[in-house]
Amino acid sequence: MEPRLSRYIWTHTRKSQLWILLIVALSMIPYFMSFDLPKQIVNGPIQGQGFETPGSTQLFMPISLSLPFFGEVNLFSGIELGRQGTLLALSLVFLLLVIINGLFKFYINTYKGRLGERLLRRIRFELVDRVLRFPPHHLKRVKPAEISTMIKDEVEPMGGFTGDAFVQPALLGGQALTALIFILIQSFWLGVIAFVIVAVQAVIIPRMRRRLLVLGRERQLTARELSGRVSEIVDGIGTIRGHDTSNYERADIAARLGRIFKIRYDIYQWKFLVKFLNNFLAQVTPFLFYSIGGYFALQGRLDIGQLVAVIGAYKDLPGPLKELIDWDQARQDVQVKYTQVVEQFSVEPLIDPKVQEVSVAPPAALAGALAAVNLTIADDGGAKVIEHVSFQLRPGETVAITGGTGGGGEALAEALGRLAWPASGRIVVGDEDIHELPEALIGRRISYASSEVYTFQGSLGDNLLYGLKHAPLTEVVYEGDKAAHRRWELLEAKLAGNPSLDLNSDWIDYGAAGATGPNDLFGKIRAVLDVVLLTNDISALAVRSTINSVEHEAFANEIVEMRGALRRRLEAEKLSDLVVFFEPGSYNIEATVGENLLFGTVTDRTRWETALEGHPFFKTVLKRAGLHETFYEMGLEIAENVVELFRDLPPDHPFFQQLTFMTSEEIPAYEALLQKVRGRPLDEVSEEDAIRIIRLCFGYIEPRHRFGLLTEDLMQKIVEARREFSDGLPADLVGVIEHYQPNRYMASASILDNVLFGRIGHKHTDGSDKIRAIVRDLFESLGLYNKVLAFGLDFDVGAGGKRLTAGQRQRLNLARALIRLSDFYIFNEPLRALDQRTQDQITRNIFAFLHDEKRDPAIVWVLSNPALSELFDRVVHFENGRLVHEEAVETPSKGSDYKELAS
Repeated sequence: MEPRLSRYIWTHTRKSQLWILLIVALSMIPYFMSFDLPKQIVNGPIQGQGFETPGSTQLFMPISLSLPFFGEVNLFSGIELGRQGTLLALSLVFLLLVIINGLFKFYINTYKGRLGERLLRRIRFELVDRVLRFPPHHLKRVKPAEISTMIKDEVEPMGGFTGDAFVQPALLGGQALTALIFILIQSFWLGVIAFVIVAVQAVIIPRMRRRLLVLGRERQLTARELSGRVSEIVDGIGTIRGHDTSNYERADIAARLGRIFKIRYDIYQWKFLVKFLNNFLAQVTPFLFYSIGGYFALQGRLDIGQLVAVIGAYKDLPGPLKELIDWDQARQDVQVKYTQVVEQFSVEPLIDPKVQEVSVAPPAALAGALAAVNLTIADDGGAKVIEHVSFQLRPGETVAITGGTGGGGEALAEALGRLAWPASGRIVVGDEDIHELPEALIGRRISYASSEVYTFQGSLGDNLLYGLKHAPLTEVVYEGDKAAHRRWELLEAKLAGNPSLDLNSDWIDYGAAGATGPNDLFGKIRAVLDVVLLTNDISALAVRSTINSVEHEAFANEIVEMRGALRRRLEAEKLSDLVVFFEPGSYNIEATVGENLLFGTVTDRTRWETALEGHPFFKTVLKRAGLHETFYEMGLEIAENVVELFRDLPPDHPFFQQLTFMTSEEIPAYEALLQKVRGRPLDEVSEEDAIRIIRLCFGYIEPRHRFGLLTEDLMQKIVEARREFSDGLPADLVGVIEHYQPNRYMASASILDNVLFGRIGHKHTDGSDKIRAIVRDLFESLGLYNKVLAFGLDFDVGAGGKRLTAGQRQRLNLARALIRLSDFYIFNEPLRALDQRTQDQITRNIFAFLHDEKRDPAIVWVLSNPALSELFDRVVHFENGRLVHEEAVETPSKGSDYKELAS
C-alpha cells in the first residue's frame, strides 16, 4: 500500500482536486472584493467623500478596459447616483458578494464531502479486498474485531480529510493571504503586526500539538485492543462462565478503560492549553490594531474607512488561520492512523488479484491428479506439522487418512484445500501449482469441508447455497428511477475503484449443482439434506415456525385440509387419544384454561397483560358467567399448592419446567401475597391482588398439573363463556386474540399447531415423537414435505449460526460442499461433533451419493473411525507429521454396492 496518505489521495483524486482548486482560486476574487467594499461605503456615502456639495452624484459601477491597439474601451458608463442611492447600491453589492461567497463555500464543501466519501469507499473496499487475499497463516494471528474496527472506524477520518487534503490549505491559505495583502495595502505597519502574530501562531501551535498526535496514537491503539478484548469476551462467554472468571474479565476491562481514561485526560489538558494560547494570540492583534491603528488615524496617516476595513479584514483572518492549524493537526493525525492501517494490512505474500478474478464461464474439469510434492507445512510458531510428505490422489480414487489428532493428516487436508500454504514443496494438479491457478477453477472443482465451521448470519438456505455463488450470472434490467439510480451507482463505483458487480443479479450457479435452473434446484437440495441426515432437523425447525398466511395462502389452505387427514390417520392407527382436538362446543382438557376460555391464542402478550389488569371487559364477563369468584378460589388453590410443593426447591430444578403459570422467582412474592389475602373475602381484596391470583388459572392444565381443580360443571361454564369473549370483544382489543376456527389457518400459531388444531395428550409419554413422525409421513404422502422444507430453509441461523447446534452446523457445512459437482472432495474430520454411529451412517451415505451413475469424484477423508477404511481404495497412515505407510483396500464395486453399504 502507498505509505503516505497525501500521495494516496493525490493518485486517486487528482482530476477532482485540480478542478476544486480552480474553483477555490476563483472564489478569492469576490472574497477580496468583500474586504474592500466596507471602506468604500464608509469613506464614500457615509463620510461624504465625493459628495461635498449638495446634489453631488457619482458614477456607480463604470466598466472599462484598457486594451493594446484599442486604447480605453468603455463597456458600461455607469449609473449616476446620489449619496443615499450610492449607499443603497453599495450595500446591495455587499449583500450580493455575501451570497456569492456563500455559494462558493456551499459548492466547495459539498464537492469535498463527495470526494471524501468516494475515497473512503475506495480505501475500505481495498482493505476488505486485502483481507480476502491474506495468507492463511496471517488470518490466524489477527483478531477479527480489530480488523473490522480499523476498516469501519479508524479509516473514517481519512474520508473526511480527503476533501481537505489539498483544497483546505489552498482555500484557507488563500483567504488568510488575501486578508494579509489587503491589510498591507491599507497600512504597512498594521500588515507587519498581523504577519508577525500569524507567523508566531504558525510556528508555535503545530509544535505544541505534536504531543497530541502521540497521545492520539496511544488512544487509538488502546481502543482497538479494547474492541478485540470485548469480542473475545462475547465469543468466549461460555468458557468465562464455566470457569468463574467473569470478575477477572471485569478487572481486565476496568484496567484497560483506566488506561484509556488517563490518555484521554492528558489529551484534554494539552488540547485546551494549546487552545488557550491560540485564542490569546488571536485576541492580542485586535488590541494592537485598535491602539496603533487608532493612533495612526488620529495622526491622519490612516483614514477611518481604512481602519474599519483593516479591522474587518483581520476579523476574518483568525478563522482561516485557526482552521489551517487544525488542518495541519488533522493531517498529521490522519497520517498516523493511515500508517497504522498500512502496517496492519501490508502483509506478504498476498494472493495475486488475478487468482480471484470473476469468471462467469463454468470451469473445465481437473484432469490431472491432485498431489503433494515433498510438502512441508509449519504452524504459526514455526514448528513443522508435516515434513517432506509426497502424496497423490488420482481422479476417481478414494483415500482414507488415519493417524489421529496431531498425526499430520489434518494438515495435509488443509493444504489440499488451500487453507494452509506450504513452507516448502508444492501442491499440484497435474503439473500446475494450485496456488497459481484461479480460484474460479480450484474453488469450484475442489470442495473442502472440516469440523471448523463458520456459518454466516442469514437463512439456512443462504448458507447451504453459499458455495454456488461465484459470479453474477444474469443481467438485471432496471426501469425508471431504478435504472437512473443504477447508472449513478455504476459511475460512483467506477470513480471509487469498486467493482460494478450487481448484488441483485442471480449469483447461484445452478449448473454447478447439477440443476438446470431454480425449478429443479430444490430436488438437489433435498437429496443432499437426506445424505447428511439434516432433513428432519430442518423440517422440525419449519413446523415450529410461523408463516404469513396471506402471502402463502395456497399452502395455508392445504394445511387446513390436512387436519382431516390427520384425524383419519390417527383413527386408522387407533391413536385417537394422541391429540385432543379443539371443538367449539367442548372443553379441551389438554389445553390451558385461558385457551379454553378465549378459544384462541394471544397474539400480543403485552397488550393482553395490560388488558387483563385494567380493562373492565374481562372482569364484567367473568362475573356475568359466574367465573370471577370461582377463578379467584381456584387461583388461591394453585398458589398454595405451588408454594407448598416448590418453595424449598432450587431455582434450576427440572420440576419448574412443568409450571406454565409461575416462575421460581415469583414463588416468594406469591407466598407473601397468600399471607396477605388468606381468610379474607374477595370483596375485601384489592383489585390488583385479585388479578394476580386469577391470572394463575389461565395457565392451568389438569392432566399436566393434577391439582384436581377442574370439575365438569366448571368446564361447562368456561365453554359457555366463550361466546361472550368472542362476540363482545371491544374494538380496542381486536387483534389481541386470534380465535380457533376449524376451517381457517391461524397466522399466530406454528405450522405444526395448525396441523394438529389441538394439543398432544399427556397419556402418551412419547406422544410428541409419535405425532411428529405421523405429521412428517402425511407431509410426504400429500406432497407438502418439500414446501415445509422450503420454510425451514428460511430459518435464520443467527450470528455465527449460534441458533443451530454444533452438529447441525457441521452437517450444514458438509451439505454446502456436497451440493456442488466437484472433481475432488476433501473431508477433514467434518463431523467431529456427532456420535460415532451418526458419523458412520453419513459417511456411507456420502459414498453412495457421490458414486452414482453420472460421476465418480476423488475423495480424501481424514477419518476418526478407522473401521470405515473398507469404503476406500487406499488408506494412508500418518504419525508425527510423516506418512509412515499406505495400503490398498479391496472395495466394493462403485455405484449400487455403495448404496447397499449406506442402507
